[in-house]
Amino acid sequence: MSDLENFTPKLTADGSFTFVSQEFGESFHSHYGARQESFFKFVEPTQLATAAQKPVLRLLDICYGLGYNTATALEAIWAVNPSCYVEVIGLEVNPTVPQAAIAHHLFDNWNCNYTQILSQLAFEYQVQTPRLKAKLLIGDARTAIALVHQSNFSADAIFLDPFSPPQCPQLWTVEFVKQLSLCLHQNGLLATYSCAAAVRTALLSAGLVVGSTSPVGRRSPGTVAAHSMSTGVQNYSVLPSLSQIEKEHLLTRAAIPYRDPELSDSTEVIVMRRQQEQKTSSLEPTSRWRKRWLLGTQGRDFIGTK
Repeated sequence: MSDLENFTPKLTADGSFTFVSQEFGESFHSHYGARQESFFKFVEPTQLATAAQKPVLRLLDICYGLGYNTATALEAIWAVNPSCYVEVIGLEVNPTVPQAAIAHHLFDNWNCNYTQILSQLAFEYQVQTPRLKAKLLIGDARTAIALVHQSNFSADAIFLDPFSPPQCPQLWTVEFVKQLSLCLHQNGLLATYSCAAAVRTALLSAGLVVGSTSPVGRRSPGTVAAHSMSTGVQNYSVLPSLSQIEKEHLLTRAAIPYRDPELSDSTEVIVMRRQQEQKTSSLEPTSRWRKRWLLGTQGRDFIGTK
């Protein structure tokens, strides 16, 4: 259990707990509230209450982590339609994270009804019940996503929840996001906490359209994305439009995306490639955009850290 003891629960404002990653130097959730963040950043933007009216719903949880996003999703889905059959695929590089969440009883204090399911998923990597089929793929998400695509998994909702782009750029690249788009149902929705211009550019490059989600625990919004043909489809409302400041952000050097052509490069190589592209870019310097909007250092909120 020594690996599990490396994780110390940290209380957040809504009474739920999170962990701090030693590797990335970031919390898994904001201080605002881990449980509320899962709902407002992922479950609500992907309109799971509407999607749950279907007999079968498929969820792809990128960076499963403590399991909060999946747990919150299951509660929301089954509150609307207790007979909905849910298929979940979670991608996670470090299995000790969800295991530590169970070992520290983090679900106990928010009365989660599905702790047994989450525990089995964390330790056995798969669960099968009359209304749930779930599996956890352990390893590099860039490799795992290819397996998901090959299995013809078509997600009604995708949660994109890696650590921040500067810390974990490999899961925000044009190439990785393209793989996600291939696993997103034509009428599905993808949600992420990040509003980074580089992330939104990657989503747009994958043929998706993007909108803003409400800020949760910080000034900056999140992002919701859909296939360009699906925004007017019945059951899904039109995506909330970007503000003028956000649209102009996409015209600056901050919008140059991360690239990983073979889905195998290191963090350092991916970051350096983007920096070199920014140096030779003819796009407006991001500092000029900040000055125009009188952002000052507040413009850093648009970097997209967690």
